[in-house]
Amino acid sequence: MKRFGIITGLTIAVIAAGWFLTRPDPVSVSLITVARGPVSSTISNTRAGTVEACRRAGLSPATGGQIVVLSVANGDLVEQGELLLELWNEDLKAEIRLAQREATAAQSRAGEACVIADFARREANRLTMLLEDGLASEEDTDRAVGIAESSAAGCTTAHDNALVAAARIEVTEAALERTRLVAPFAGIIAEINGELGEFVTPSPVGIPTPPTVDLIDSSCLYISAPIDEVDAPAVREGLPARISLDAFSDRTFSGHVRRVAPYVLDIEKQARTVEIEAEIDDPDKAALLPGYSADVEILLASEDDVVRVPTSVIVDGNQVYVYDEATGRLELREIEPGISNWEYTAITRGLSAGERIVSSIDREGVEDGAAARSD
Repeated sequence: MKRFGIITGLTIAVIAAGWFLTRPDPVSVSLITVARGPVSSTISNTRAGTVEACRRAGLSPATGGQIVVLSVANGDLVEQGELLLELWNEDLKAEIRLAQREATAAQSRAGEACVIADFARREANRLTMLLEDGLASEEDTDRAVGIAESSAAGCTTAHDNALVAAARIEVTEAALERTRLVAPFAGIIAEINGELGEFVTPSPVGIPTPPTVDLIDSSCLYISAPIDEVDAPAVREGLPARISLDAFSDRTFSGHVRRVAPYVLDIEKQARTVEIEAEIDDPDKAALLPGYSADVEILLASEDDVVRVPTSVIVDGNQVYVYDEATGRLELREIEPGISNWEYTAITRGLSAGERIVSSIDREGVEDGAAARSD
């Protein structure tokens, strides 16, 4: 019996020694402490957005010709109605002078015709009164009345011709204006595609060509950015937004959503998007330039003091690995996530501030019940 007890003890010792020698080493994991803090629910653009000007016009003369006046240069600030360039138009100016003189002559002829008509009307009235007294013949009176009516019609015709001559001036002046390019609004000259003495021609049908002058109103800027169609229903006008630009990597601009497009873009069939426009509220935006790339983070909801964890540590959407200080093992615990963004997720149930969780969830050996040690 004593011998049996010794054998049993030796067997247990061998088994224990074997387990001790073959037990797996604790997996090395990175741990973070659960804390409280602010969390915002956000939506971001799927591709880079672009800083756009509220008004931008690619301007070209309405007719072709040689540039004889180029009064602006790249980067110039211009006022609304300011002359930007003018094509050779001496022939049109000569036509205007000719039309003006023809209009003057037509006005003079109208004056002459109306004087004659007035004289004929007075003569007809005189003979009519004499006819009533029997002192004039009916034939002479009828002739005078006919001449008066004809002269009155001639006066009206002459006046109409004068109006036609005046309209001809307006037509020629309109043709002259087609050779001049003026600023439709105040702005800055972004680019000029033309030189003094160079010929410009209108774009042929179906063949786009660069505008002669690119004018930008930089006093009003906004961000145009694509949002995934899945996120688009949550976006509405007026929501606050944070805007970041590659050109200003050390800061962000405050803004808000000013427009959500009422249609879906299917440029990429498997990545359909809705275009949104975000306006920059920050008054310190003088350094922004149209064309900068930008990202828009739209704030849907925000909580200031909640239990939160990095979004990257959550497994399958509702689980985290918790490190048990007492046993040195990992526990795959189910949680209830709240609002979240790409950085943090709020936890409404399942975790408390101060607990330690695994951040290196992709490391080999990380599983429920595994022995672990901190890096």
